[in-house]
Amino acid sequence: MNIRRPVVLLYAALPLLSGCLAVAHAAQPRADGAAPVFEQWRETTHRGNDDLLTAGLGIDALRVATAPAFASPARPTAGEARRRAIWSSWRGIADLTPGGGFGDVYGSLQPAPGREFSAYARVPGARHPHRVLVQVPDTFDTSRRCLVVAASSGSRGIYGAIAVAGSWGLAHGCAVAYTDKGAGSDYYDLDARIGVQADGTPAGEGPLAFVPAATAAAHGVAFKHAHSGDNPEADWGRHLLQALQFGLQALDRAYPRSAPFTTATTRTLGVGVSNGGGAVLRAAEIEGAGFDAMVAGEPNVSVAGAPPLYDFVTRSALLMPCALLALDDLPQPPLQSQAAPAGAQRCALLKSGGWVQGDDTAAQAQSARQQLADAGLSGGALRAGAFPTGFDLWHAIAVTYASAYGRYGPGEHPCAYSFSAAAADGSPGPAAAEVRSTWWSEGSGIPPGSGVVLVYGGAAQSAEDPLHGLNCLRALGSADSADARRVRAGIAEAAVKAPRRGLPIVVIHGLDDGLVPIGMTSDRYVALARSAGAQIAYWRVDNAQHFDSLLGFPDYRTRYVPLLPYMFAALDQVWDHLEDPARALPRDALIHPTPRADAPLLRDTLSIPAPQASPGR
Repeated sequence: MNIRRPVVLLYAALPLLSGCLAVAHAAQPRADGAAPVFEQWRETTHRGNDDLLTAGLGIDALRVATAPAFASPARPTAGEARRRAIWSSWRGIADLTPGGGFGDVYGSLQPAPGREFSAYARVPGARHPHRVLVQVPDTFDTSRRCLVVAASSGSRGIYGAIAVAGSWGLAHGCAVAYTDKGAGSDYYDLDARIGVQADGTPAGEGPLAFVPAATAAAHGVAFKHAHSGDNPEADWGRHLLQALQFGLQALDRAYPRSAPFTTATTRTLGVGVSNGGGAVLRAAEIEGAGFDAMVAGEPNVSVAGAPPLYDFVTRSALLMPCALLALDDLPQPPLQSQAAPAGAQRCALLKSGGWVQGDDTAAQAQSARQQLADAGLSGGALRAGAFPTGFDLWHAIAVTYASAYGRYGPGEHPCAYSFSAAAADGSPGPAAAEVRSTWWSEGSGIPPGSGVVLVYGGAAQSAEDPLHGLNCLRALGSADSADARRVRAGIAEAAVKAPRRGLPIVVIHGLDDGLVPIGMTSDRYVALARSAGAQIAYWRVDNAQHFDSLLGFPDYRTRYVPLLPYMFAALDQVWDHLEDPARALPRDALIHPTPRADAPLLRDTLSIPAPQASPGR
C-alpha cells in the first residue's frame, strides 16, 4: 500500500464557532505501529445547542424549506457550513413531513452529543483524496465497541448518509464513519481559483479538498466526481474500507486508554443506499476487509456481462421524455401539462433521427416505451422515471459519469459538455461569492443545482441536430472511437464482483425504482452472489421508488412508501444476530406495503418482515 505522509496543517487550533470547538492535528502513528494514511486531521466537539445528528436543528428546523443562514453570506464559518450541510443532507434523503413516520415509526432524531474526527484519505494510485469523517457519540461504550460505516448516497458530500447510518448508529451508541467515496460537493471555481477547505469553507489556497489539474481551456466549475481523473466508482469499495480504517484510528484517538481498536474487537456494519449501497457491495468483495455484515439499499451496481447502468441512463435520456406520453396518470411533479409538449417534441426528433417508429406522437411514444421495456424497465419503474426525466437528471448523470469513466479533466469532455456558475437569468456566468459559499453545504455532487448549470458547447452541431449531445453520450457506450473505448474501460473497472463467502448481506430494493431499476441492478447482483455461495437476504418492496424525499409531495405519498424503514429494520435484525447468533439473520421477502396517502404512516401498513426464528430453536 502506498502510504502518504501527512501534510503540515495550517492551523494548530480553530476558535470556538457556533458551539463547535475545532482542533486540528497532525497525523499520528497508530498504537500498533502502522503508519498513517490520513491527512488534515480535524477534531470538533458538538454538544449543547449543537449535536452530531442534526447540528442542533431538530425535526422542526429540518422541515423548514429555508436553509440555516450564514451571518456573512459570502464567508460562512465552519460551524455554519456544517449545519447547512447536515440540513441539506437530511432533506435530500429522508421524508421528514408530519405523519411521514421518521422519528416515530422508524429512525431516530434524538440529539447525539459527541465529537467528530475528519480527514482526507487517498486510495493508492488516486490523484485526489476523498473525505472521511467519524462521529463518536458520548454514549459510546468501549466495552461494547461498534462502528457503522457508510458511503454517501448519490454523489453527495460527507454527510450524505447521515439520515441512514447516523440516525441508526448514533442511537445504538455506535461510532459512525462516513466517506464521500471520491465524489462529494467540493466544487472548484476554475475562473476564481477557489475551492473548499477541510472545514467546508471556501478558500483560494492551502490544502483544499479538490484542486483539478490545470487545463488552459477550462473555465466554469469543476467537481470531483466528473473531473478528478480518478474514476471514483472503480474504488467505491476501497473508499468504504478506508472509512472503516479511519474510524478505528479515530476511536484510538478518542479513547487512547482503550486503544487499539481493531476489527477483531469492534463490531463493524457497512450500510448505504443508492451509490452508497453500491459502495457497500463493492467493499463486500474485499477479502479481509473486516466487516461483520452489510446492508445495501437500492444499490447502483453493474454486473459484468450485462448491460451497464450507463447504457440505461443514456437510453433513458434520449427516449424517456417521449415514452412517458404512453402512460397516463404520472406522479407529479413534474406537472404533466408542462411536460407533455416537450415530450411530443422529443418524439418528433426521435422519429426524424430513426430512433422510434410511428406516424403520430402516440405511436412514437409507444415505440419508445417498448424499447425501454425490452431493455428491462418495468412499467412501475417507467412511471417513477417521470421525476428524473422532468428535471433532466438523466442528462446530468450521463455527462458526469462519462467524464468520470473516461478520467477526463475540466475542459476535456468528449461530448463538449461543461459546467458553469449561473448568472441571475440562469445563463452561464461568473460565480458570485454568496453562491459559491453554498456549494459545499448544498451541492448534490452532480450539478445542475446550487447555482451551477450544465453547458453544452457544441452550438453549431446543436443547431443541425438538437439531440447531438445526447447521441454523443450514447455513442460513448457502444462506438469504436478512442473516447468510447476509454469510457467503456472505465465502466468495466467499476463492475461489481461476487462478495466474499460467509459475510451476511441484506439487499433491499423498491420494485418501482425508476432511477436504479431493480431488474438491472439488485436482481443481477443477488443472482451473482448466490452463484458464488454468498450468505445473502433479498427484500423486494412493492410500491417503493428511489427517492424517499419525494414523499413530501402529496401525489407521491398516495402511491409510494419510504424505503428507509426497511433499511432500519434490516439493520436491527442483523444487529440482533450479531449480538446473539441464535437469532436468525433476515431472509428473503417480497413485501407488499400500503402507501399512507393523507393518513399518518403506521408500522403495520409497511409490512416489515418479522425476525425469523433461528433454525433448531
